[in-house]
Amino acid sequence: MEEKPRTLLLVDDEANVLSALTRLFRSEGYSVIRAGGGQEGLAALSRQAVQVVISDQRMPGMTGVEFLRKVKASYPDTVRIVLSGYTDLQSITDAINEGAIYKFMTKPWNDEELKAVIAEAFVVHEALSNHEQQMQELVHKAEHDAMYMENLIAQAESTDKLNLQLLTMVQEMVELMPVPLLGISSEGEIMLVNRAGSSAFGVSASPGSPASRCLPESVLATMSGDWPTGAGTYVTAPDLEGRLRRFFVARLGRWSHADGYCVLLGETDEWMPKPSNRG
Repeated sequence: MEEKPRTLLLVDDEANVLSALTRLFRSEGYSVIRAGGGQEGLAALSRQAVQVVISDQRMPGMTGVEFLRKVKASYPDTVRIVLSGYTDLQSITDAINEGAIYKFMTKPWNDEELKAVIAEAFVVHEALSNHEQQMQELVHKAEHDAMYMENLIAQAESTDKLNLQLLTMVQEMVELMPVPLLGISSEGEIMLVNRAGSSAFGVSASPGSPASRCLPESVLATMSGDWPTGAGTYVTAPDLEGRLRRFFVARLGRWSHADGYCVLLGETDEWMPKPSNRG
């Protein structure tokens, strides 16, 4: 990125002072703009970017402090300095305290001291400008991150809504299935039972109850075996009332994070899916 020239605005109603200061600072490589009073200085600032302003205090029409207050209001990034032989200590102290003036220096000046102060003023301006740029970048990043998060939240809300609709549909489908169905945790606790299951197994198959209350030992033994998720098998065994029934047992977790078993109960094999191979 191309560096901006260091530009200095000199405001003084004495032409000889302006000439002396111009020679001094141009020898330092600064771009120098001259103005004979406050209004002329404001007009110059409206036309060109300036980093440092030096103003006399006692000028006709507008004092240096009044001028620099206006500069601060319209161009707050400038570094503002009073260079004057007239010392109205109260007004200058007030201006320094409110931030309108960075430094106050007296006439006649020492060239080396004044050059050092102006060099420091440009460094201060550049540091403030870099800080402001960094803050703007941080604000821009924060705004970008906020928009990104809003989009993520909107997508998540949309996905949650869809998942909720899907879950509600699945729950209703399971409930309406004419086949008794149990969902059993890996610890052997009944987690889900549909309407047909409640009718077939009775109150012993309520959620939270142990599966051992409603399933025969051979089915429980099958569930305790070590077999892969997604695998299923048939078990023919008498139910708790002594009737020979056909149980289909499947290990959950292949397409979800569920860790448990699904048990279906039937009278015949007609409705049963073909069991997958175990192992």
